[in-house]
Amino acid sequence: MPIQSKSLRRWIGAAAMTGLALVVPTDLISQGSAARAQGTPSLMEFRWDTDRNYRKLYYYQTSTLESDRSEWYLTLRAKDRKTAVLKLTVTIPDYFDAKLKPKRMSLCRTTAGSMMSRTKCLETIPATIEVNDTQTAIEVFPDQPLPMDGDYSLRVKLFNPRGKRMYQLNALIQAPGDVPMSGYAGSWLIDVD
Repeated sequence: MPIQSKSLRRWIGAAAMTGLALVVPTDLISQGSAARAQGTPSLMEFRWDTDRNYRKLYYYQTSTLESDRSEWYLTLRAKDRKTAVLKLTVTIPDYFDAKLKPKRMSLCRTTAGSMMSRTKCLETIPATIEVNDTQTAIEVFPDQPLPMDGDYSLRVKLFNPRGKRMYQLNALIQAPGDVPMSGYAGSWLIDVD
């Protein structure tokens, strides 16, 4: 039987070159089956151009398949923020071809998922959400500034973009104060298979 997955073939080839014994479950080798990863960030991330100013943010997506219906939770954990949040801006790459609709988005207080539970909204936070005309930015204005403690997520319901690509969405936070200026909080590096 032919092995369908390129990454599985490469892994088997690498194991054979090093002389390791390899036991592969037959359901991975069978024709037409494909292994699917969960829609959470990887445990290890490699970047060619490492920048100490880059901060990886947690996210969860219910599906990683292209053009599939999905919910994305773009999470800002308490440890990722140093201030309260007056305004959140999420920048989107211009090659992101999914339709973003403000009525399909909400801001909520969340509990981060783990091995035994999924990320979910505990409470919806009243907020005004706007998407610019070019679909390259989402602006979230909570009715009350989000406090420094607690985890908050922008929940986006959408059909995943077409094309097997990686998307870097950046979070800019404006803190309460006299100077209306947004600062970089981190990035969500999302993969669509």
